[in-house]
Amino acid sequence: MRYAYALATAVLLSGTAVTLAVQQPAGAQTAQNEPGAIQPAAAPRPGAPMSFADMVAKLQPAVVNISTTQRVPVSSNPFAGTPFEMFGPQQAPGGRQATRPAESLGSGFIISSDGYIVTNNHVISAGAQGAVVESIKVTLPDNREFTAKLIGRDAQSDLAVLKIEGTSLPFVKLGDSRSARVGDWVVAIGNPFGLGGSVTAGIISAVHRVTGQGGAYDRFIQTDASINRGNSGGPMFDLSGNVIGINSQILSPTGGNVGIGFAIPTEEARPIIETLMKGDSVTRGYLGIAMQDVTDDIADALGVPKGRGTLVARVEPGQAAEKAGLRQGDVIVKVGDRDVTRDQTLSYLIANVKPGTRVPLSVVRDGKTMSVTATIGTRPPEEQLAAGNFDPSDENSAPANPDTAAASIGVQVTPLTPQIARTLGLDATAKGVVIVQVDPQSDAGQKGLTRGDVIVSVNRAPVASGAEIATAIKAAKAAGRNQILLFVQRRALGRFVAIDIGS
Repeated sequence: MRYAYALATAVLLSGTAVTLAVQQPAGAQTAQNEPGAIQPAAAPRPGAPMSFADMVAKLQPAVVNISTTQRVPVSSNPFAGTPFEMFGPQQAPGGRQATRPAESLGSGFIISSDGYIVTNNHVISAGAQGAVVESIKVTLPDNREFTAKLIGRDAQSDLAVLKIEGTSLPFVKLGDSRSARVGDWVVAIGNPFGLGGSVTAGIISAVHRVTGQGGAYDRFIQTDASINRGNSGGPMFDLSGNVIGINSQILSPTGGNVGIGFAIPTEEARPIIETLMKGDSVTRGYLGIAMQDVTDDIADALGVPKGRGTLVARVEPGQAAEKAGLRQGDVIVKVGDRDVTRDQTLSYLIANVKPGTRVPLSVVRDGKTMSVTATIGTRPPEEQLAAGNFDPSDENSAPANPDTAAASIGVQVTPLTPQIARTLGLDATAKGVVIVQVDPQSDAGQKGLTRGDVIVSVNRAPVASGAEIATAIKAAKAAGRNQILLFVQRRALGRFVAIDIGS
């Protein structure tokens, strides 16, 4: 399981589960939650629940346990985690990387009689950097086990679709979360802490809850039904047996349930699931700006209403915002006819606009309101965006998967993108790789190389990846040399540095 944090409070990703109405051939079995299958008398009466037993007995067969087997890189270095730790994975005999087995557990549910399953992306993703998922196993409540195939995944919405080979499997369909109201009873089914088939109940605490994570899907159903680790991918049912949400996160100072859980509404999940089932990727709108919240003091300084708008902190060259004439310091207060508020953020509105669409934006500039029209672009992959969020002074802004190919000389690097180049005070056309971490005990560290330095060339040949550095090192060793010559740039200054490769 992975965690996100908000205001020093752990937000445990705990699951997404969705069901889709899939056309069935004549004579096929019906969904477990088909209209009429669950009689009103079997569900709690409004205001005074009697028992959920009959409803749960009907729905539980479609909720599954999902587990993965993984290989995780390990190190036997006694100084691991200290300033004396050396870079690079431990090598097993024969030059193979040393690994250990690992497992993860979560939930999901079947959405068609032929075995399509929805779960969270993080349930079937590697749980550690460098880990590889080797297999995904699905276990039904009747203890039947299947090896699942990954059909599609979408990291930003945290949704994934799996497929198992079977026929006449129990399944459920998606309901309409738009009819959900605060105070409605809900039931969650999943596998918390690996305890299969656990059922919890509660009420809807809030709808359209914004957690502050940003993006196209920061809008959840909040519930006080107990959600814990392992509930990831489990469905949230209303009292008619409809899936109205996908249990995905909890807010907790300890990692355990404290009565604040979040589920992805089916109205948000349905189009993503349908796209993934077709084998397509999800596209989202992109404006090309760095966004900053308009705090009360910023609102007062700029003369804009409190609680309205998003401040443009940076405009990316060549993107939709620049082409539309947006400037740093503008406050975008409306997208089309929809206000930008704390509950309806700019990132949510833009990401849900189809790329290529022309959208009018209402902007406050120097105290005056004006209108511009932007042709919304396509949001780049999350890995590319993460690579652009590089702060040389902030160790936590390192890319999610730094390149360790050059670890033999004590550095980890990442490709130099135009976004990172501008962050480092370089021209957007600059080439090379950026150092994201340096072993202080290495020759590179002893000679002053530091995080944020750009390696432009090795032995006077341009490099664009850690692999190219490793190739240059190998060639130098083959030629009998003990040093390689790096050209390193730090802002406007550049210098040659010879690095020892002899050891």
